[in-house]
Amino acid sequence: MPCPRPLLGPALVGALLAAQLLAAPAAAQGPPAGLLGDPIAEATRLPGPVQLTFREQFVKAGEGYFSPDGSRVVFQAVPIPPEGSEPDEFYAMYVADVVRDAGGAIAGLANPVRVSPPGSANTCGWFHPTDPDLLYFATTITPPTQESAPGYQRSGRYRWQFPPEMRIVHTHLGREGLGTAASLHPEVGSGQGYVAEGSLSPDGRHLVYASLENGGDSNIFVRDLRSGNDVAVVTAPGYDGGPFFSPDGRRLCYRSDRRGDNLLQLFVAELAFDADGAVTGMAREHQLTDNGHVNWAPFWHPEGRHLIYASSEIGHYNYEVFAVDADPGDLPGSEAAGSLRYGTRRRRVTDATGADVLPVFSADGAWMMWTSKRGAAQTSQLWVAPFGMDLDEVPVDGGN
Repeated sequence: MPCPRPLLGPALVGALLAAQLLAAPAAAQGPPAGLLGDPIAEATRLPGPVQLTFREQFVKAGEGYFSPDGSRVVFQAVPIPPEGSEPDEFYAMYVADVVRDAGGAIAGLANPVRVSPPGSANTCGWFHPTDPDLLYFATTITPPTQESAPGYQRSGRYRWQFPPEMRIVHTHLGREGLGTAASLHPEVGSGQGYVAEGSLSPDGRHLVYASLENGGDSNIFVRDLRSGNDVAVVTAPGYDGGPFFSPDGRRLCYRSDRRGDNLLQLFVAELAFDADGAVTGMAREHQLTDNGHVNWAPFWHPEGRHLIYASSEIGHYNYEVFAVDADPGDLPGSEAAGSLRYGTRRRRVTDATGADVLPVFSADGAWMMWTSKRGAAQTSQLWVAPFGMDLDEVPVDGGN
């Protein structure tokens, strides 16, 4: 799921600090053969990228998500400080209106409003699927302690922290006091152990999240917001996090470091339900990546079969976005059941100087929004483009 500058900058909190990965120094090896990419081809996949946030307003920004109707975006950002002051150490959470041109194309953002308390660390903002003014995100509410140990780290070059104060809250965008601690209503977490990286099921009944409240590794849980019951879904050794429900609400995608090598691999879990529709656990799990790279921030395409994600496959100096078929081998139209152990038809989506990460889709799949260091600013900012890739087209090399 999920998000440090000069190249590293201050330690960032939660999955939102994944942006730290954007600036990792170059790896020793060059791009793998066959994955050099084609800048001209990117223009067919993502025609006309538009920058949404800018250095004039935000030191850096990223990890943004659309509202269900596409009219707003929630995103994390560090605002430009007053002259003579240092930037905030942690990301704040913002909501902004989507601006469209006469033809309906996204042209920018307007009216950004801070929804998190001053000094707090924040990550993983998400709109409720049926209430457009109800927003969920993870926050420490007050400034986090500095003693929090890093939860994920590679070679000491980038990391994100697991502050024990981090919990998931919700707030109502139409009420007074927005951006204050009083406007936040705790949903999951006691403030005594990291709880974050959450998202909601399509019907709004279930909240999936990563938790360290019980100590040990980060595991994935699902809370039934109707009953208040929590169910452990993914408890494999090592870090598990960044989960999202599939569009039909029957599966989860997530990232895992279960080999303990600080390389993240992608997985999909098929969920089990009781007669009342409550999640009772995992029915089956299959692995999508199994390589020597950091693969993270998977996100479902609205058609429910494919995922997009960011990977160090090209090199840690330039993360790129890839698309992969999440078919376990027995979905309609599959080859023989069980024939596909890992994700197939993997293809590169982005190709630009500067890292491209944290990709997401609008609810209709027409737009892809992501965090990028492309362009003259050379800081992590939000970008968007029409999504023009045919996901059903099989790559010439099979994409395995």
